[in-house]
Amino acid sequence: MAERQRSLFETDGDAPWEADDASQQLVASVVLPRGPAGPFDYLVPDRLRNDVQVGCRVEVPFGRADRPRVGYCIELATRRTHGRRLKVVRGVVDRLLSPSMLRLTKKMAAYYIAGWGQVLETVVPAAVRGRAGTRQATVFRLAETTSAAIDALSLPAKQAQVVRVLAEASEPLSGRELANRAGCTLAPINTLRRKGILCAESRRIQQFRMKEIPVCRTESLRLNHDQRDALAAIHAVMEARRHRTILIHGVTGSGKTEVYMQAIETVVGYGRQAIVLVPEISLTPQTRERFCGRFGSVAVLHSNLTDSERHWYWREIAEGRVSVVVGARSGVFAPTPHLGLMVLDEEHESSFKQDSVPRYHARDVARWRAQAEGVPLVLGSATPSMESWHEVQQRNDELVSMPRRVQGRPLPDVVLVDLRVEARGGYRRGAISRPLYQAIDDALRRGGQVILLLNRRGFSTHIQCPRCGEVVRCPHCDIAVTHHHAQEQARCHYCEYRTAAPTVCSQCGSDAMRYGGLGTQRLEAEVRARFGQYRCLRMDSDSMAGHASHEKALDAFRRGDVQILLGTQMIAKGLDFPNVTLVGVINADTALHLPDFRAAERTFQLVTQVAGRTGRGARGGRVLVQTFDPEHPALQAAARHDYRRFAQRELVIRRDHRYPPFTRMIRFIVRGPSEPAALGFAQHLAQRVRDEAERVPGFVRIVGPTPAPMPKIGGKFRLQIQIQAEDGREMRGAAADAIRDVQPPDGVQWTIDVDPREMM
Repeated sequence: MAERQRSLFETDGDAPWEADDASQQLVASVVLPRGPAGPFDYLVPDRLRNDVQVGCRVEVPFGRADRPRVGYCIELATRRTHGRRLKVVRGVVDRLLSPSMLRLTKKMAAYYIAGWGQVLETVVPAAVRGRAGTRQATVFRLAETTSAAIDALSLPAKQAQVVRVLAEASEPLSGRELANRAGCTLAPINTLRRKGILCAESRRIQQFRMKEIPVCRTESLRLNHDQRDALAAIHAVMEARRHRTILIHGVTGSGKTEVYMQAIETVVGYGRQAIVLVPEISLTPQTRERFCGRFGSVAVLHSNLTDSERHWYWREIAEGRVSVVVGARSGVFAPTPHLGLMVLDEEHESSFKQDSVPRYHARDVARWRAQAEGVPLVLGSATPSMESWHEVQQRNDELVSMPRRVQGRPLPDVVLVDLRVEARGGYRRGAISRPLYQAIDDALRRGGQVILLLNRRGFSTHIQCPRCGEVVRCPHCDIAVTHHHAQEQARCHYCEYRTAAPTVCSQCGSDAMRYGGLGTQRLEAEVRARFGQYRCLRMDSDSMAGHASHEKALDAFRRGDVQILLGTQMIAKGLDFPNVTLVGVINADTALHLPDFRAAERTFQLVTQVAGRTGRGARGGRVLVQTFDPEHPALQAAARHDYRRFAQRELVIRRDHRYPPFTRMIRFIVRGPSEPAALGFAQHLAQRVRDEAERVPGFVRIVGPTPAPMPKIGGKFRLQIQIQAEDGREMRGAAADAIRDVQPPDGVQWTIDVDPREMM
């Protein structure tokens, strides 16, 4: 990557200012990661003309005090500065970005209305910017005169061996490494340096290296008819040497991953690289073993990597020594110099959307990158997002269907359990209905395993006084606290406020506090009480906080040491256990009626995905879904495994109400410790938006400011402004103009989210 790296605060003797003269001068345009958006122009001194390149990081003086700052050179041009006095670039730090990645980040900055420097800091990991796992060292190489006359040298044996080692080395070596390879001490090396036969220079070298993990090599599997059709569609785009987005709509267990792998084999055979993006929860050691077993040189990028590991992988990818990159959301920026294919599995997953600036969606960025580099993009899901399905309906993308499971296995039967029946009959005791209890008992007796889904953490979801009705709330958030039984704590899941679980009402003094609602801890207690002879394991963000706890839990379930696995949505995705014969959804209504236009879509996806965890073996499987609303179209469609029917109905609703994907949306959130101050600024911001939105053609809707669905979090009041428009480009331009130079009052903060996925 970077041929030359310089100290961050190196000074070069150049004056910070340099006056323009009549001649043309080399000017670098620089953006900074923080502060004013820029770009800012700097003169490139003669001594740095060969070092400063587009995409490199440079040290520049900034502000009245000329403090040293590190920024990114985004453009180089030879031009007159027309009398402007420009400051001078002080030095080059490194080069981390290719021209194509600069173009991609520029598009991201414009689309997501974020600073270009902020986007660049997101693309380049902090571990890479900080050069983790490297150290400054003196390295040795042969002098140019020596290289031309090695055979003529008459040297003692050890010195001659040092020269031979360096002549055969592909790069300069540190003193320690050179001495080890030559089998000598440092004395012969220092002698050769004094003679002028060796040259020494200071350079940052890689100190950390990943350990090789042995894996079992695996061969490609034989494809069925649906898989062959999907692979042929990808090959057709490859052979045309052009970009095309292909959406593989394959039911759970249809073998989409094997299609990806065989497409990647073709790409690797061409000497090119592939990027595979999966949800973070899917990046288990089993995923690594699966890809490494097939391809060998694989980089698996996930959040648990150390800084040294992340930097090492970055360099290996950038230098073309890695064929396949498997990663979560940020893997879309992997610096592959020979990209040939991009795959985004489970493309509907909300985790592909970044929740901090820049709030990008990996699916959209992958599309832009694949278009720019002229390579296929493959999207895969059993429950595609409405946005991706709409692109297919508009004939912008190609659809490939895989409606059957591998080996002809049937999809599991899905039964909707009407909880109203038990409630009317007075049978409702605990979380598990009678039909679900009988199904669990039958599955376990037959030697099967069971998965139970409840997308709520904790023991009880709220604590309430039955005498006066007071609900215990977080003092910093307008949200009921959750009871965690093991520690007897009341916790807020939004600001992590914790206190002892109350035994007396703070309002009326009653000691009959009621713990209501159902969380995974209460479900676990009920399962252990009713199925005590079987081992149960809970998986949620509370129980899986330890290092590698997620992998250890799944390994125990895979071995059969655990018979009942229960937890939140982390157990609903990507698990392939042939011995699972029953899946139970404890409460399918959890997110069905939230104030979010995607509530039905998310419920359908979650039920369908968790249902897909069973019936993958020869023993088959079934699914019981408990609900108080069994007539809801989303649940009816999920019970029939009928995605097309659900999508058809959902798109009609979206079109009639002018929600995405038929419009584009931008959401502002204003928050502050003072409600009047936050409201005042939100009203000012909304008026600026309305003024600018007058130029946007077609349908435009501006709602707010109104209190956010969660009006107070972390001691700050929250208000939202929502914009919808048919012309997304003009809408984004209007929003960008509206926020230009806007200054909130002290203590008030605001964020802007283009194409928001989270509406709470």
